[in-house]
Amino acid sequence: MLVLSVLIDEIIASLEERYNNSQLILLILLNHSRFTQKVIEMITSRYKKLDAFTLSELLVVLVIIGILVLLALPSLMPMITRARSVEAKQALKYVHTLEKTYYYEYSRFSNDLDAIGFEQEALVTDENTTGNANYLVEIVEASPTSFLARATAQVDFDGDGDFNVWEIDQDGNLQEVKKD
Repeated sequence: MLVLSVLIDEIIASLEERYNNSQLILLILLNHSRFTQKVIEMITSRYKKLDAFTLSELLVVLVIIGILVLLALPSLMPMITRARSVEAKQALKYVHTLEKTYYYEYSRFSNDLDAIGFEQEALVTDENTTGNANYLVEIVEASPTSFLARATAQVDFDGDGDFNVWEIDQDGNLQEVKKD
């Protein structure tokens, strides 16, 4: 409504430039229907209709995209699991490197992650923090000549109840013990 009153004010101002007040009032009274028609034409010519999609067309497209995602999701789950297992592999390779360094320094392997300098990132399952780690890394066994480290998934990636487990030994043999 405010836009309409501004437009009418602009129209009247442009008419006042051409006519004095008495002529303008007379023009409005005599040609009321033509004046109204001109005002409507001026208003509609300023606001041209834009080519766009309707709400129903957009909703149909969103439904189609949702159906396609639901169809593709089962085939993508193994790739998602493999991508997340990279986290476990990298963490275990890092533990292996730290254990080797500890071994060269102390001539034995350690069973303490803090002693070798490994800091576990906060887990996604921790309630008190907003962690990003999906795997809990731990040293299962350590002796003067060998060690075994394990990364256990804290999240069931595909929802089947099995949690992914990876292990690495003193020789750097990395293997997936339990598949998700």
